[in-house]
Amino acid sequence: MSQHNIVGSEAFDREPFVLIRSVRNGGMRRRRSRLALAFVAGAAAAVVGGLVAALAVFGPGFGVS
Repeated sequence: MSQHNIVGSEAFDREPFVLIRSVRNGGMRRRRSRLALAFVAGAAAAVVGGLVAALAVFGPGFGVS
């Protein structure tokens, strides 16, 4: 037999037993925006790197050295 101290219907309540109040407001929004900014910066760096590589490969054919 398991021995749990569940009294009444507290196991079936819809509200959480522990309320989290130590998390600052907007923390997830800042984290998400920072992640999106890092993704955009990475994508821009990849595009610039691709253009430089294409210029290095195809440049001499167009007279660019």
